[in-house]
Amino acid sequence: MITIIGSGKVGSSAALQIAMKEIVDEILLLDIVEGLPQGEALDINHLLSEQGIDTIVKGSNDYTQMKGSDLVVLIAGVGRKPGMTRMDLLNTNTTIVKGVAEKIREYAKESIVITVTNPLDPMTYVTYKVTGFARERIMGMGNLLDLSRFKSFIAEKINVSRDSIQTLVIGEHGENMLPLVRYSTISGIPLERFLDKAERDQLVEDTRKVAAEVIRLKGATVYAPANAIAEMVESIVDDKRKLLPAAAYLNGEYNVSNIAIGVPIIIGKNGIEKIIELDLNKDERYIFDKGIESVKNAINSLAL
Repeated sequence: MITIIGSGKVGSSAALQIAMKEIVDEILLLDIVEGLPQGEALDINHLLSEQGIDTIVKGSNDYTQMKGSDLVVLIAGVGRKPGMTRMDLLNTNTTIVKGVAEKIREYAKESIVITVTNPLDPMTYVTYKVTGFARERIMGMGNLLDLSRFKSFIAEKINVSRDSIQTLVIGEHGENMLPLVRYSTISGIPLERFLDKAERDQLVEDTRKVAAEVIRLKGATVYAPANAIAEMVESIVDDKRKLLPAAAYLNGEYNVSNIAIGVPIIIGKNGIEKIIELDLNKDERYIFDKGIESVKNAINSLAL
């Protein structure tokens, strides 16, 4: 069973996308708002029924219902408002995530956890520290969402199929994210062959800013984060061992310890199967280190 804690737009959309993949028998939507998860579950089940999909989605306000969950997606928290950065949510969401992580530790003690709440990297750290789970079982969905945005801008600029693009985004899920131009290719051909430096730099800047633009226009980002969640869940449930960028607790990798930040990881049935260390050049390392400093400052301000 998969439990999704937080039944708002992202949580319900993630439940639907996971169910459409037909990889699990049951999905539980949990929320403190009475009626919300139950209503979302009904609506999703009606769609699944017409599609002939037998995954059952349930809704509840009772955390004890998550007992026996193999995987928990933690989305609970306050979302960004127009003009806010992810770090503006730090104090409020730390309290929420800490409380939810305690419930996970109590009722789903064997689960793998994907944290989605912003600011993503500090909240992944909070989840890891509060649950006390092995670090392989805690990861954060952030850079995979950033990757989808970077990929979209590349396809639009070059006018090539999105399916031809391979790319990576690592580092902080925030203003210091690191879209890796040097590791981006079009069917194996380096991105540098298609765009000059000014054009590449603009794509990176657009990727960093676009979430704020989506929030300004429609109030929240929904479908792309839900898709990223579903892809991570699928890689765990089906043991696909996909190499995806996600937040992981580092213990010496990249010469960093006691911090959660986005890096390439192989995701399988045990959660984080392997952390991949990339050889970053001077400019890439500068941005990566800026993200580390930002996340460290946030973590150091927390009272856990």
